[in-house]
Amino acid sequence: MKRFLQVLINVAVANTSAYLLWSAFSFWIYLETKSVLVLSVLSGTYMLLVTISSMLFGTIVDKHKKKKVMMGASVSTMVFLLLASAIFLFSDKGHIANMKSPAFWLFSFPLLLSALTGNLRAIALSTTVSILVPKQDYARANGLIGTIQGFGMIANTVFSGLIIGYMGMEWAIFITLLLSTATLIHLFFVSIPEEQIVHDSHLQNSHVDFRGALRAIHIVPGLMALIFFTTFNNFIGGVFGVLLDPYGLALFPVEVWGIILGFVGTGFIIGGLFIGKKGLGKKPLRSLLLGYIFISLICILFTLREGSIVFVGGMFLYMLVVPIVEAGEQTIIQTVVPKRKQGRVFGFAQTVEAGVTPISIFIIGPLAQSIIIPYVECDTGKQTLGWLLGEGEARGIALTFVIAGAFMLLLSILAFRTKAYHILSESYTRNIDSKE
Repeated sequence: MKRFLQVLINVAVANTSAYLLWSAFSFWIYLETKSVLVLSVLSGTYMLLVTISSMLFGTIVDKHKKKKVMMGASVSTMVFLLLASAIFLFSDKGHIANMKSPAFWLFSFPLLLSALTGNLRAIALSTTVSILVPKQDYARANGLIGTIQGFGMIANTVFSGLIIGYMGMEWAIFITLLLSTATLIHLFFVSIPEEQIVHDSHLQNSHVDFRGALRAIHIVPGLMALIFFTTFNNFIGGVFGVLLDPYGLALFPVEVWGIILGFVGTGFIIGGLFIGKKGLGKKPLRSLLLGYIFISLICILFTLREGSIVFVGGMFLYMLVVPIVEAGEQTIIQTVVPKRKQGRVFGFAQTVEAGVTPISIFIIGPLAQSIIIPYVECDTGKQTLGWLLGEGEARGIALTFVIAGAFMLLLSILAFRTKAYHILSESYTRNIDSKE
């Protein structure tokens, strides 16, 4: 567990440093443009890259030792960050803030790629749980992952808001480069004992092994259904990715918004600590789906009135539940899938899940910007929906949250009644009771 914690902290700091600059850029570009559409395009492009690359990353993790994978990801992060930083520092800031300008894409694309390498580290980290941690402690280890991610989330959101509010993008770039360099150096001294890698016979000649991933998934009854269930969270995640910052920045100054995001991130820590201490019980799939139902209700209710206390409280509860959802998926896959196949299964799961997010982003962003928000702001919309949403400048965004939450609530309730739910629950119970 001590070695696992060293790996976990390194990955958390490395990913946080890359996402710090991405988060700071999101704040900065929205304040410069006041456009939900720009955030939609950026978030959607990022999730498309995640969808395209996840199976490649999963195959890489299964083909190579995990430390080498993490080292390669960290070096790649540094290269992309240096490229993005040079472009920002030597380009006109007005051009970078214009989505139609080449400078916007010349800066944002390497920045996207630097954040993308964090997914390679995350897949490798998930597979180290079954290497370094006893099976009965998988859920607790995944809870610790949630806790550390919570600390990273707080550092990311608080500091990115404060940096943009008081110091500017240049300081965000400098701090990101400093943290990324430190984690790369630290990784040289981290040990992940892995004497040999047991490959599938056809894996050596395959760069993206979809076939191997599908075989591993189909061997476990109900596992494909789990991957489908986890797309629910990514659907809501896409909605939050596009609309949360615009809604928050409509209520608070950017530096205050960053602090608020840091505060609600403590919910992620508390949820992770709870799982780290108590685990997920004997039915992690049930815990996962109950988490979705709770998240759906939060999404419906937390913006019904433009009140800061209800909004912040809803965000805190959302963060409290997310580690349960994430740990549920991770624990089931780590338990029922052989170690040599886990990288590809995690990669396939991330491909499917991430594929849902850009769909929701590219649908929700333009839909909210061009239809929902204008309708709610017009006299007819105010008369029709005023009883539900109240009054305020962000009522169109609130209605979008309500629609998304109601849709996810319906799917989550129906999932409990599927045959796959019962089959996978039984499969997990058999594997957790068996010996290594």
